[in-house]
Amino acid sequence: MEQALIAPAAEAPREADLVFERLYRSSRDDIYAYVASLLRDQAAAEEVTAAAFERAYRKRSRFDPSRGEPRAWIFGIARNAALDELRRRGRQAELAEEPVDSGTSDVAEQSHLRLSLAAALACLTPGERELIALKHYAGFSNAEIAALTGTSESNAGTKLHRAMTKLREACDGVL
Repeated sequence: MEQALIAPAAEAPREADLVFERLYRSSRDDIYAYVASLLRDQAAAEEVTAAAFERAYRKRSRFDPSRGEPRAWIFGIARNAALDELRRRGRQAELAEEPVDSGTSDVAEQSHLRLSLAAALACLTPGERELIALKHYAGFSNAEIAALTGTSESNAGTKLHRAMTKLREACDGVL
């Protein structure tokens, strides 16, 4: 279905656009969540997400289905775009504090939980946050994470386990 991001010359260019549009629609929210978890800045995450999809659109003819799924390909581009932004800044973005919701206790509790989770995530290194984002925002397997991060599958799994343990401990401290 989405194996070819660009149609062969014999097919109408419209088909290639439709394939890319399906990829965009199916992954844009996950890409944004992933990038936001790396940058910890909503405005920058929006810009980097847009830039990643722009790069992917320009490079769609280079996609090789034998090297992986389109979703993993677009996440790799988004990862590189986010890392470029972090390098450009020369530092890690400060965590933008979410406003406290006013209203029902459920909304206030959800806001408290979000802020507590953000504080717990702040205790992790950027690499640990990235692994958690790839697993839980992107839904990648350990093998896919290993391919994206350039490590072995067992190493990716070990690092992910350690990061999750550290996150649980941090959550116990703030919740």
